[in-house]
Amino acid sequence: MTFALGPRAIAAGYKLAAFDQVGSTNTEAMQHARDGGQQPTWFVAAEQTAGQGRRQRAWIAPRGNLACSILEVMDVAPAVAATLGFVAGLSQEAALEQVSVEAALRLGPDRPRYALKWPNDVLAGGAKLVGINVLAEAVGNRLAVVVGMGTNVVAAPEGMPTPAVSLAALGVQISAEELFTALTDAWVEFHGVWDNGRGFAEIRRRWLERAAGLGDKVAINTGAATIEGIFDTIDETGCLIVRTADGRRTPVAAGDVYFGNAASARAV
Repeated sequence: MTFALGPRAIAAGYKLAAFDQVGSTNTEAMQHARDGGQQPTWFVAAEQTAGQGRRQRAWIAPRGNLACSILEVMDVAPAVAATLGFVAGLSQEAALEQVSVEAALRLGPDRPRYALKWPNDVLAGGAKLVGINVLAEAVGNRLAVVVGMGTNVVAAPEGMPTPAVSLAALGVQISAEELFTALTDAWVEFHGVWDNGRGFAEIRRRWLERAAGLGDKVAINTGAATIEGIFDTIDETGCLIVRTADGRRTPVAAGDVYFGNAASARAV
């Protein structure tokens, strides 16, 4: 198979740049914007060799896994653009559910269950399945926003801060190409709901319905401090709200999140 956009993505005017091997789809996408590219464009590679995730962590995608980035050039503030991470999470979850129908029928009660982990991961059975990051850069008088997404389709990395899992290990036998096509159509739906940030309230509502650890014990390592308490909600800007032991509701803009029993053990 080859990478292809879904029919909704094509109808919405999205373009596609597909590579056999690339250092980073994020880098390719941002360079395209710097070179004057204005149309929304997907960048996808059969193999990614030099990608980076959050906090500059290596983001290597071997053949069979999905590494892709979506470029949107918009007239929005950076803080608004950052909420596209939630759009990406919802798009990934919807695409995963679509491609998992056969596995769900075959596996029954043992079917994979997907959940969204703040700020921008998709989990399956508590393990990381999808990583998402959002980059933004001023290009002329507009903002180029690149949302990078990596999905463990056939293999999951080892030695990560949190356990990871692949679709293959979950019993979902699909290709990166199938998932990509479904993802491009799902993006059209949720990006439309988001509506340049005007629809974030609805995105927030849908995201919370699928949130991992909501109401559970949480610890967030921000790099400068560790904040512990209960995962209360996310606010209208996308910050995670922690209800601490003294009853305060503390907003957190970014950090590594640990839930339940792992909260105290891992957030160090």
